[in-house]
Amino acid sequence: MAETKASPKTRKTPVKKAVASKKVAPKKTAAKKTAAKKAPAKAATAKTRAKQATAANKAAAKDLRSVAVETSRNALRAGLGVYGMAYDQLLEQLEMLQSQVDDAQGKLNERRKQAEAVYETLVKRGTTVEKEALKAFEDLELDALTDRTMLDEQMSKAKARFDKLRAKVTKAA
Repeated sequence: MAETKASPKTRKTPVKKAVASKKVAPKKTAAKKTAAKKAPAKAATAKTRAKQATAANKAAAKDLRSVAVETSRNALRAGLGVYGMAYDQLLEQLEMLQSQVDDAQGKLNERRKQAEAVYETLVKRGTTVEKEALKAFEDLELDALTDRTMLDEQMSKAKARFDKLRAKVTKAA
């Protein structure tokens, strides 16, 4: 029986050791892994969550800050864009007005040239009329008009011609 006892002991011991070592090792490893993972994981998770929350808050604050900065920059850029558009429109209007002024100035210069030409023509015509008027004035016998006797002689000649014409007309009728 001793042999039987010895053999079962030997059998039991190695089996127990093997089983125990197998069971213990996986339990210990599993226990260590689970305990190490669970306990530090929970503690690390809480700390990590807190760190992540603060990091997220900081990131959110940075994000909000960057969003606010970007929004304010965009508002400033929009204002500058409005100023730029107004400036461009003003320049276009000034260019249009300048072209209208240039056109009007050109027309005015043309009309001035035409007016100068007309003026020169009028001066030449006035000179000619003046010469003709002086010639005609010289041809007038002013002395005869102021002398009453000469005027009476011319009137009597005119009356005589008129009487002759009347006589011819009456004979013909």
